[in-house]
Order: sequence, then structure tokens, then C-alpha cells
Amino acid sequence: MTRPIRLNAFNMATPGSQASSLWGYPGNEVGRYNTLAYWKEMCAILERGLFDGLFLADVIGVYDTYGGTPDAALRHAVSLPILDPVPMLPALADATTHLGFGVTCTLTYEPPHVFARRMSTLDHLTGGRIGWNIVTGFLQSTGRAATGQAGFVDHSRRYDMAEEFMEVVYRLWEGSWEDDAACRDRARGCFADPARVRKVSFSGEFFGLDTIHLCEPSPQRTPTLFQAGASGRGRAFAGKHAEGIFVAGPSRKVIAEQMRQIRAEAVRAGRAAGDIVAYALATAIVAGTEREAWALYDDYRRHVDPVAGLAHLSGLMGIDLAQYGMDEVLTHIDTNAMRSAVDSFTSADPDRRWTIRELGEHQSLGGRGPVFVGTAAQVADRMQEWMEATDIDGFNLAYVVAHRTYRDVVDLLVPELQRRGAYPTAYAPGTLRAKLSGTGRDRLAPPHPGARFRYGAAV
Repeated sequence: MTRPIRLNAFNMATPGSQASSLWGYPGNEVGRYNTLAYWKEMCAILERGLFDGLFLADVIGVYDTYGGTPDAALRHAVSLPILDPVPMLPALADATTHLGFGVTCTLTYEPPHVFARRMSTLDHLTGGRIGWNIVTGFLQSTGRAATGQAGFVDHSRRYDMAEEFMEVVYRLWEGSWEDDAACRDRARGCFADPARVRKVSFSGEFFGLDTIHLCEPSPQRTPTLFQAGASGRGRAFAGKHAEGIFVAGPSRKVIAEQMRQIRAEAVRAGRAAGDIVAYALATAIVAGTEREAWALYDDYRRHVDPVAGLAHLSGLMGIDLAQYGMDEVLTHIDTNAMRSAVDSFTSADPDRRWTIRELGEHQSLGGRGPVFVGTAAQVADRMQEWMEATDIDGFNLAYVVAHRTYRDVVDLLVPELQRRGAYPTAYAPGTLRAKLSGTGRDRLAPPHPGARFRYGAAV
């Protein structure tokens, strides 16, 4: 039986997402990133292609590690400027019917009850199509921007905070209101029954609250939970909490090992290995002929400036790559930033050694994932090979040129996958969680830890 492939779209609300130095490429529409029309056009393409969702990564800091300044990030639009993706999601949901929306929100610098209300609001206004990519932050500049302090919370300590944060928001989302508490009883003049709404009291090492959740129950209550950490703590956290994960690496060997460890962590947490849907970052350059596809790829390469990719990677890794010569080979360095980014280009695959120039060029075109180039049939072959070799469930597709990259995928690749019986021909009904899990279930269910905080347990 042909294994089905899931597709998700990776993006950021910036003119430089993964292909940072290509924002000025002829015909690239990403310069309109700060208009709703741009995003609505993209979402229409994605929904026509039956994508699971649009994942909007986000940072609340500046990529200023490269050379110790933000100059390269500004010059090449490396996640700068960047919009807050949250306010535009209800408008995009209103313009679509089935497309899900995943958004990155950093929990390290925000009160949980404020954040819980924001997610519940989005779940209401999207009709249950919202997902949260749980991150703890990795940029040194994030701490300075959020608190004005020069220091940065240690990697392991951030995950300690994350565990406590999750317990608090689970209690608010799952346990403060009974399902029918917002009864809207006109005869009694009662909108919400006080007997069915309870205060959540919590006092922990990092967070404390004593309050009623400010929102009535939304379609999913807890948003669909995504995670992208691939460090030791990140894998354990994902195995416990994530319903979907985003993994990234330049080779099948790197991704396969990440997947083996993450699925093992899910089992260790008392869940099934298949409870987590995994998307690997990739880029697909698809054309009608192989020659046309490679000509397009070569043209993109000619427009790439490796400094853009190095500025991006420097922030991800917490390493100033400007201190190396372009032909030096990167070796493993333990950092307090995104450790999986360092590992995937160093220790994770001992058969591949990357020079600084190669790192910059690779990151500038497709990010940390592979670039599949060819006809629809050739790209489909490569995707199916990756699926079998790595135990992923699908791909988190980045774009090179907006909106051409996604349009070519939808018009050429999707029909080929459907012809092979490897891609859906219609959306399943229900919320994002119902679609992702394939169970039709809107709510968290045991053995997921969030299900333990249903109404009553949070009192």
C-alpha cells in the first residue's frame, strides 16, 4: 500500500523566510508580505492543494549574532522586518474553509493566562483550526528585547519553565469551564452558569495565578500542539506534549535519527509512537521538464548571497559564523541556542562535512532541509524515498519565490501524488486536531497529559 504524504506550508511574516537573499528575485511577490491580499492569495493556493496548514514560524528577537550586528539581517531581510503573525490569522481563516494555521509563540517571556486567552480567541475565530508551535526561544536578542537584560535563560532551564507553563495553560483551557457553562439561557437571563465555571489556582516555581479562564470553551479547547525542538530536552518535551512536530536536517540520516528518538520519547511518555505527526522541512522546485527545473534551480543559485544564510544560521546556532573563513569546515560547538541546528550540520551525520560557504548557500535557498528538483514524478519519487527512509509523515514545504513555488507544487506535484494514491483528494471534516489525528476528535484525549486537566482536576 502506498504510504500517504502530508504537506504543510512553512512561512514567516517577513520578506525573508528561508530564501532570504531571493526577496528581490524577478517575479517574487514576497515584497507584499505586509498586505492581507498577499496572504489570502497564498492561502487560496494552499487550500486548493489540500495542504494541512500554513505554519507561520516567528521570532521576537533580531538575528544579530553574525558579525555582532543586525546589519546582514537588515540588508538581506533575514526575519527582519517581521510582522506579528497572530492578528492576521482570523482574516485568513475567514477567507478559507479547511486550511489549518500553526503559529509559533514563545512562552518564556509571557504570562500564561494572557497567552491562554489569545489562543482561545484564535480557536474561536478560526472555527477550531488553530495550532500552537511551542517554543522557548533561542535568540540571545530575544531576552534583551523582552526584559532589557543582557543574559539569556539557559537551554535546560527554559524547558523547566515550559513544563510548568504547559500545566498552567492546560488547567485554564481544559479545566476552568464545563462544556455547557456558557448556556446562553435567555429565560433565566443567564449567559454563563457560575456553578459550572471554576477558578484555577496555581503556585509554581516560575508561574502563579488565581483566576477564571477569560474565554468560554473553544472548539478544540487546547489548540493543536506542535513542537520543533530536537535537542535532548526538546525531544523529551515533544514526546510528551506534541501532536505534530517539525523536524529539519540536510540528509535522510539526520532526520531518521531525530525521528527514532522522538518516537521513542513518545512511548516513554506513555503515548503511542504514531500519536505524533511529523513534517520534515523541504523545498520543492518542480517544472514540466527536468531541464526546466534544473535551469530554474541554477538561476536561483546565481541570485543567492551566502551571507544571508550565514546570518540566519548564526542566530539559530548561537555561533558567529563571520569569524570563520568561507572554506573552513564547521565543527561541533555546544551552544545555548538551537542545538539541533548545530548537530544537523556537524555531529549528526559524520559522512558529511560542511564548509562555511556551503552552509550559507544551502540555508539561503531551502533552509536546513533538502531541495527536491525535477519533474513532478521525480520529486514525488524523492519524497517517497525520504518517507520510507526517515519515518516522517510528510513535508513542511518552504518556498523560494512567492507565489510560484507553491503554485507549481499544487499544479504539478499534487496531481502526481494523487495519481499514485499517496495524497488526499478532499479534506476530512472537523477541526485541525480532527484532521491531523484522523480520529475526528476535537479534544485532547488520554494518554495525552493535557487530558488529565479536564474540568474538576484544575480546581
